[in-house]
Amino acid sequence: MSEYEPEYIEIELEEEPIELCNLLKVLDLAETGGQAKQLIADGYVGVNMELCTVKRKKMYSGDSLHFNGEDFLLTLAEGVTPAVKTEPTPPIEEAPTKRKRSRSRKNKKDSDTGRRPISFG
Repeated sequence: MSEYEPEYIEIELEEEPIELCNLLKVLDLAETGGQAKQLIADGYVGVNMELCTVKRKKMYSGDSLHFNGEDFLLTLAEGVTPAVKTEPTPPIEEAPTKRKRSRSRKNKKDSDTGRRPISFG
C-alpha cells in the first residue's frame, strides 16, 4: 500500500442513501444532529476526497468519508438492494407573475375646491 492511499474503516449500510449529518450521528462522530450539521458547515468533513459543506448530502455505498483524521468507506450489507443515485434536478424557472392592472391616475380633482373626492369602496 502506498503512503498516499488512506486506510479505510468499512461501514456497512443497511439501507441507502443516508444523509451525511445522520451518518455522523450514527458513527458517534457527533453527539447531536445540530453538532453534526455545524461540523459539516464549518468544513471539518470530507466526502470522496473533497471538502463537503452540504449537511444533508446523500451518501451511498462506495462513497468515502473523512473526519478527524479517520477515513471511512461505505459498503452495503449483504442482501441489501443498492439504491439508484439521483442527479440533482436543476432549479425550475418560475413563470413570470402576472402584474396587477394599473389604474389610470387621471387628475380627478373637483373643479370648484381643487380637492380629490374621497372613495369609501
